[in-house]
Amino acid sequence: MEGIDHKMISVNGIDMHVAEMGQGPIVLLLHGFPELWYSWRHQILYLAAHGYRAVAPDLRGYGDTTGAPIDDPTKFTTLHVVGDMVALIDALGADKVFVVGHDWGAMIAWRLCLFRPDKVKALVNFSVQFVPRNPHQKTVEIFRTAYGDDHYICRFQEPGEIEAVLASLGTKKAVEKFLTHRDPDPFYFPKGQPFGALHDTPVILPSWLSEEDVDYYTKKFEQTGFTGGLNYYRCFDLNWELEAPWTDAKVSVPVKFIVGELDLVYHIPGVKEFINGGGFKKYVPLLDEIVVIQGAAHFITQEVPDKINKHIYDFLQKF
Repeated sequence: MEGIDHKMISVNGIDMHVAEMGQGPIVLLLHGFPELWYSWRHQILYLAAHGYRAVAPDLRGYGDTTGAPIDDPTKFTTLHVVGDMVALIDALGADKVFVVGHDWGAMIAWRLCLFRPDKVKALVNFSVQFVPRNPHQKTVEIFRTAYGDDHYICRFQEPGEIEAVLASLGTKKAVEKFLTHRDPDPFYFPKGQPFGALHDTPVILPSWLSEEDVDYYTKKFEQTGFTGGLNYYRCFDLNWELEAPWTDAKVSVPVKFIVGELDLVYHIPGVKEFINGGGFKKYVPLLDEIVVIQGAAHFITQEVPDKINKHIYDFLQKF
């Protein structure tokens, strides 16, 4: 990890912390919630050793990136964050880059490909498939109708409420609970019992997540709090309004999609059928490959890094 270079780059009105390593074609790595550039530690080392320049930012509102108004959720739309990425690509001196995204990073990557396909050579996305905009129903309403008010996406909407719950739990325990969550069933976050039935169960760290890893995440989230990351969820309905011009738009870059068999997103009703039954390919016509990794859950880039690294490398080598 000592060989990773850390720098601050001014982009789109904020100061973005970027971790990078290697020489060659740029691979832009976009993390999810509640994560950081650090979530790509295995991929950064691997890609740098195999002829690529791996670049992993802390996204707006996360880690050492500063300048985003945390108390204003409306400044965390996909347009803002894609704007950050376009400015970052320009600041890196590149016309086009490879993009790899996970969780919210995957959602941002899909939008980057929709809004500015000219900036992306090819995309490898994890966990969250492309979701076409439903012109008839807002996003949070869809989840509320399907799962009720205790579903995590619904519970994350009210500013301050979940922050207080996580504060009472303690940052370290919250980080451990999120990162070790492996239940493919819907993720509920009931009042008074965050993490639902698993609230009181002790966390046993898996082999892929060390105390050192947890300590790094904990330190950074103690500095920033979770609000920056939660603001992405609070923009779901605003994104729905702003993205109206892209209703029925297709992703026009080459894509490889990878998901863990136990990923909770993969188990949302209808998602498997959409991914494997042709719906996904309709909206992502250059979808090259779909990979379902058996036994892996949501935090797949950290859980099975050797498999993930090879999948990324094999796809990028085509271009």
